[in-house]
Amino acid sequence: MANDDLFKKLISHTKEYGFIFPSSEIYDGLSAVYDYGQYGVELKNNIKKFWWDSMVLLHENIVGIDSAIFMHPRIWEASGHVGAFNDPLIDNKDSKKRYRVDVLIEDHIQKLEDKITKEVEKAAKRFGESFNEEMYKTTNPRVLEIQGEVDKVRTRLVDALKADNLEELKQIILDTELVCPISGTRNWTDVRQFNLMFDTKLGSVTDEANTIYLRPETAQGIFVNFLNVQKSGRMKIPFGIAQIGKAFRNEIVARQFIFRMREFEQMEMQFFIAPGTEMEWFKHWKELRMKWHKSLGLGDKKHRFHDHEKLAHYANAATDIEFEFPFGFKEVEGIHSRTDFDLGSHQKFSGKKITYFDPEKNESYVPYVIETSIGVDRMVLCVLSNAFTEEKITKEDGSVDERVVLKIPAALAPVKLAIFPLVKKDGLSEKAREIHNALRFEFNCQYEEKDTIGRRYRRQDAIGTPFCITIDHTTLEDDTVTLRYRDTMEQERIPVSKLREILSDKVSIRTLLQKLG
Repeated sequence: MANDDLFKKLISHTKEYGFIFPSSEIYDGLSAVYDYGQYGVELKNNIKKFWWDSMVLLHENIVGIDSAIFMHPRIWEASGHVGAFNDPLIDNKDSKKRYRVDVLIEDHIQKLEDKITKEVEKAAKRFGESFNEEMYKTTNPRVLEIQGEVDKVRTRLVDALKADNLEELKQIILDTELVCPISGTRNWTDVRQFNLMFDTKLGSVTDEANTIYLRPETAQGIFVNFLNVQKSGRMKIPFGIAQIGKAFRNEIVARQFIFRMREFEQMEMQFFIAPGTEMEWFKHWKELRMKWHKSLGLGDKKHRFHDHEKLAHYANAATDIEFEFPFGFKEVEGIHSRTDFDLGSHQKFSGKKITYFDPEKNESYVPYVIETSIGVDRMVLCVLSNAFTEEKITKEDGSVDERVVLKIPAALAPVKLAIFPLVKKDGLSEKAREIHNALRFEFNCQYEEKDTIGRRYRRQDAIGTPFCITIDHTTLEDDTVTLRYRDTMEQERIPVSKLREILSDKVSIRTLLQKLG
């Protein structure tokens, strides 16, 4: 199945089964804004808990805060967002659609790289076990030709972005003969910069603070609270501050479902360190964050690093952790060495001294910062796009059935266990309710007695429930139930007394945390 078709099916599935809804849908919706349904919010909360515990529980020197969305407007001047938080955009005159220039060009580069992948795959099939991929890539004329084009376009893009050269960005689009995905034409406008911050008014305050902004990131709330946390918590460098919260960006080109939205949620941790140690800590957090992603078991080959060639104004090193979505490899987390830019800038703009006295060095300095920033919504999309599976099942009579199953990691699944009485009589419902009441204080359980067992299984498969148990007449005799596994559909008979132990081992976030050590 084409990836576009698969992605459309996923989007439809998330709405049909209560994960994600278009916001304000009865009023025809609001572009690039979404609401999380009853299962979507459970999945989202489980992802946030795993991240939070992996930061705050597993590290003695990381604490959390929750800063306000509304902040003094001077903060955004100090951070550089007022002057430099822009996207280069271009319009197609025929379709009237607007695009981010860097995304258009990066998509073109991705298509070229996909051509190389296909050439390599064809050669691997042709040569079999004797195939040397590295040698093929460095000697095959066709691959070298495509790679040369990739390198040329990427170099031009990076140089143009670094120089804020809007004319060169348009020229790249013209030279690569990029067409509008909607109209199929090359009738482009000039490239323009658009600021991404939402502004609003805050009541009766001083004139200079009357216009404020919805925060475009959560990081600044951590930086302006550095001294509060450090002093009240008697924190010693190195230490980190973690935060989960909403952020807002006026994305002119919002697309790809919940991948790019105007209202979204971030999980950020700022790690404060001594100047001169940033490269060591940058490498440390790169490795640790990749380990976190891979611990979910979504597939090691679906994650990769993408080092930045154009650095933000605050960074001296940066990389993205990218995940292979149905629409290609895209960023889910950024790791940045922010130097002392943020604290130094807030010290300058606020007029307040923001330094740390290091007792070991017997000196004061403005700390450097390593940032890890991950999009909650993008992680939800990672999990769902990887989990969505369509399977054909051959029955005992030879007929073929189909099921759609969300193979969500058990620790993140919205519902951990579904409990079914085989029939609604003979005391089976009462026994099933008894088991449900015993387990619901620890696990998100569902009780269901309507329809056949097969239909009930399919409904739970569709929302990603990892385990189902069936209470039958044998249960009343020996106090055992049938435990059914979502991914394999295998079943085993287990004592009711073992349910809590088995579930705790398989669905607890603790099992994920233990992988991180």
